[in-house]
Amino acid sequence: MLDIEVIEDPAAAEASLDPIRTRILQELAEPGSATQLSVKVGLPRQKVNYHLKALERHGLVRLVEERRKGNVTERVLQATAASYLISPVALASVAPDPHRFSDRFSAFWLLALAGRMVQEMGKLIAGAAAARQKLATFAIDGEITFRTAADRAAFAEELAVAVTHLVDKYHDGGPGAGRKHRLVVALHPVLKAPAVPKDTPQTPLT
Repeated sequence: MLDIEVIEDPAAAEASLDPIRTRILQELAEPGSATQLSVKVGLPRQKVNYHLKALERHGLVRLVEERRKGNVTERVLQATAASYLISPVALASVAPDPHRFSDRFSAFWLLALAGRMVQEMGKLIAGAAAARQKLATFAIDGEITFRTAADRAAFAEELAVAVTHLVDKYHDGGPGAGRKHRLVVALHPVLKAPAVPKDTPQTPLT
């Protein structure tokens, strides 16, 4: 089972977005049968089987084993991944294209870059899994608080200079150069936590 599977097929994306099938995929993080799932999701076994066949047809669940119980064969299935992410490829005709614009201060360009990253990483993960090789990646995630907009702008400028210096230092553009890597650096505001209504009772400390 993959940690994350990137869905590229539009039909598979549509199947995964159905609320019942999403719940089934969640439950199938551990192997289970239609009978077991029917209890967990509160649907008749026949209905669960219908959804399982759709998910299996689109490669989102796989057969783990078959158990013979009298005259009945029970199929045990498992989700192909713990989590799923829909690639922009699934909406190819309207997917954002980073090459349309390249304004480093544009939130839309940042989204286009993020979409391309999902698309490329999905293909790379699938290729590495098929070849049974480890995929070399690196990421940093953190938060920083700026006192003023001017401080934020100064930080962005210094970051750009530092990254450019590192690229100039390590980039090898000569003949027979090694494997190309993509570098994306992003900075955006953190989402604010939803406000708690004043009349909401607070949990007492114990």
